[in-house]
Amino acid sequence: MILQEANLDKNELDKLQTYMRRALQSPNLEVRARPRKTDSAEVYVADEFVGVLFKDDEDDDLSYNFSMAILDYDLEET
Repeated sequence: MILQEANLDKNELDKLQTYMRRALQSPNLEVRARPRKTDSAEVYVADEFVGVLFKDDEDDDLSYNFSMAILDYDLEET
């Protein structure tokens, strides 16, 4: 089995951004290409980094996974 790198192109980034803005009701959300990685993108809300979006193209089943870390001191601000 040959593994192909799961590259995210500009068209996918735009579609993912549109989907996430609608799903999370956040018009300030941006999906940006990562400087040295092509299989994932960074997610920002109003210029604040909030997580990473990974592309998973394994076994012919394409999916995207969003990972967001929530730090304990962030919870104190609420």
